[in-house]
Amino acid sequence: MDITTIRDLISDDMDAVDKMIIRQLKSDVVLINQIGAYIVHSGGKRLRPMIVLLAARACGYTANRHIDLAAIIEFIHTATLLHDDVVDGSDLRRNRETANAVWGNEASVLVGDFLYSRSFEMMVDVGRMPVMDVLSHATNRIAEGEVLQLLNVHNPDTSEADYMEVVKRKTATLFEAGARLGGIITGVDEDQQQALADYGLHLGIAFQLVDDALDYNAKNSEIGKNIGDDLAEGKPTLPLIQAMKSANQEQRQRLAKIVEQGGLEEIDFVMQAIAESDAIAYTQQLAQQEAEQAKHALERLPDTPYRQALTGLADFSVARTN
Repeated sequence: MDITTIRDLISDDMDAVDKMIIRQLKSDVVLINQIGAYIVHSGGKRLRPMIVLLAARACGYTANRHIDLAAIIEFIHTATLLHDDVVDGSDLRRNRETANAVWGNEASVLVGDFLYSRSFEMMVDVGRMPVMDVLSHATNRIAEGEVLQLLNVHNPDTSEADYMEVVKRKTATLFEAGARLGGIITGVDEDQQQALADYGLHLGIAFQLVDDALDYNAKNSEIGKNIGDDLAEGKPTLPLIQAMKSANQEQRQRLAKIVEQGGLEEIDFVMQAIAESDAIAYTQQLAQQEAEQAKHALERLPDTPYRQALTGLADFSVARTN
């Protein structure tokens, strides 16, 4: 099932999520409306809310609270983007200027805080303690992941295990939470809830691995950000970590110094080192393995078009070029 077919399957639900987002973004503070609308409507894939919707439908859900949960997940994700772009000093995302590039760091951080707090207001309105439990734990894990990533910045000794721990916490946690929420709101048993959570976790890891491979393996116009953004910020992601493993001593020392200093002055050398190694293939292979684990987890759910759509999302996550 391709991404267009998947979106068509839940088009009414996605329209409802969009309306919910617009409604919940409203504030009597004009700047909040401007920045919130700018980032939420900046052309993202909306993969995370799609997972919530599909997970709920795959469990047989027929009411409408999954719309609220999908919007909450999108708000939390958007808040993390606003904060991340400030921390990273990013000025481009999805071929558009970042909010901090347009309005400044202070406004971006504070509007991110607004989105976090609004998402918790919406959780209270849903009125389900298990929902609060999952999302409060998830936001805490995401914050831990952001701090762990900060500790890895400019550290050439960052291991694959260190990197994967950041990916699990910072990215995959929200995928995991969104998928589990679909089971919670439906009221399925713990085994099916865990199946959805396992699916989301592995899907999130696969998605981030592909993102990091694309940072060194795609045209700027395809991925909507600057080539080598991670390198410029001194972030040793898996392609660079793997390239350093297979490099000779002289190359390894030079790559280590580049990570320590950050910047893009030696991007050509880094790109060559990665191209001469198995780094991209290795990263993509791990992503494929994670996608397969995600699909395997779904076998504990009834076979429906919505489960097939979740399987299709796993395939999409590793086949995409942006």
